[in-house]
Parts: sequence; C-alpha cells; structure tokens
Amino acid sequence: MANHKSSVKRIRQTKARTLRNKYYAKTMRNAVRKFRALTDKEEAIKLYPTIQKMLDKLAKKNVIHANKAANIKSSLSQHINKIG
Repeated sequence: MANHKSSVKRIRQTKARTLRNKYYAKTMRNAVRKFRALTDKEEAIKLYPTIQKMLDKLAKKNVIHANKAANIKSSLSQHINKIG
C-alpha cells in the first residue's frame, strides 16, 4: 500500500479516470461498429458528424491517440463512399 497521502489520492484518481476512459472508448468502438454495419448512405452521412465529433473529443482528452482518430475518420469516410 502507498505510504503518502498524495499517492493514495493519485491511485484513487487513476482508477476513476481509467474507468471513465474505458467507458468512452467502448462507446466509441460500438458507435464505429454500428456505423460500419450501415448499408443506407443517407443514414451514414447523417451519423458521420456525430461519430467524427466523438473521435475528436476523445483524441483531445488523450483517451485515444490523435492519429488513431484520424485513421478511423478516414476509414469511415471511405466506407460512406463505398456504400453507393
């Protein structure tokens, strides 16, 4: 167990942040999975900005890497173009 008050608090904060980050990352993965399953182009175009916004926020808060967010956004826009 930690010896300092600050390290005990740090452990507590880390646990809370990890749990929050896992939740947001999982939510993002499910949204991307749902998006990739879409076959209607109009619906995909309507849903894309919300997923893009979600990815940008997670990248800004360092839940996911900025390059990963960019790669996912790129692949999702390619998906929209393939639906035709």
